[in-house]
Amino acid sequence: MPLTRNRIRIAMALSGWVALGATQLPAATPARWIPVLLFVCFGPGFALLYPQPDMLRPGARLEALALAAPLSLSLGALVSTSLFLVKGFSSTAFLVSLAAFATAASAFPGLPLPAATRGAVERPRRR
Repeated sequence: MPLTRNRIRIAMALSGWVALGATQLPAATPARWIPVLLFVCFGPGFALLYPQPDMLRPGARLEALALAAPLSLSLGALVSTSLFLVKGFSSTAFLVSLAAFATAASAFPGLPLPAATRGAVERPRRR
């Protein structure tokens, strides 16, 4: 199990840097905008919510998936607003900030999820 968690952490830490590297590809190609879009929409949120100490139950996995996008987009809004306020906004600065945050967040255990802490609604299977 620890090897799987480490792989998840490494994947989350590298996802932002892969998205940043994708910006060097030719403009208007899906290989450029798909990694960036996926990272901005889900990367920082997954870095905050995943590497849980124990594997998540199905109810908690759904909760983590439902919270990852709003968390990522909220962090993106905070970063972009901060960069606009200091008159330093660029796509590179934006992605570097989010990638650095995701890298740092993936080094720590994930935030506790309410469904994970209360046992996640998991009903026994009927036979």
